[in-house]
Amino acid sequence: MKRRHMIAGGLGALGSGLVPGLARAVELPPKFTPQEVTFDPAYEAGRLVVLPRAHFLYLVTEPGRARRYGVGVGRAGLEFSGTATIAVKKKWPTWRPTDEMIEREPQTYARFKGNDYVQPGGPENPLGSRALYLFQNGRDTYYRIHGTNQPASVGRSVSNGCIRMIDAHVKDLYERVPIGTVVTVL
Repeated sequence: MKRRHMIAGGLGALGSGLVPGLARAVELPPKFTPQEVTFDPAYEAGRLVVLPRAHFLYLVTEPGRARRYGVGVGRAGLEFSGTATIAVKKKWPTWRPTDEMIEREPQTYARFKGNDYVQPGGPENPLGSRALYLFQNGRDTYYRIHGTNQPASVGRSVSNGCIRMIDAHVKDLYERVPIGTVVTVL
């Protein structure tokens, strides 16, 4: 296959809502694909606003306009809310569940119990290809906006609190927002 055909096919798949997964493609509902939309003009350009109940993240591009992405969010009782700042951005981040996650789901996170193991970045890592680290008052909240190796979780409330995005979408967002970007989760 020629490179241009592969690139064109990949772009066509993204535009159609078909998202290449690691093991299979996942059909993403069209409303969760990135798109330009009208938005509350009270928010200044450059701010990220997350509406967890709707499963959308908005990057305000100008007063009254935003780029909207579909997201997966924290399940009941584990979700983040409030305002934070992106203080760190990482490509192919490492990951380790928090002690609370290990305690809450010991079978799921058994390989992390009683050791310092950190999962390296890569396709099997739950944070996907990019992560934006949310801080409040200079302290890590342990919440992230990140990619996912579970693309079917977009549009659902299933995570341990983080905001999940399709890998191609988080890569796009990663390039658009600098360190210091303010994030409001309503």
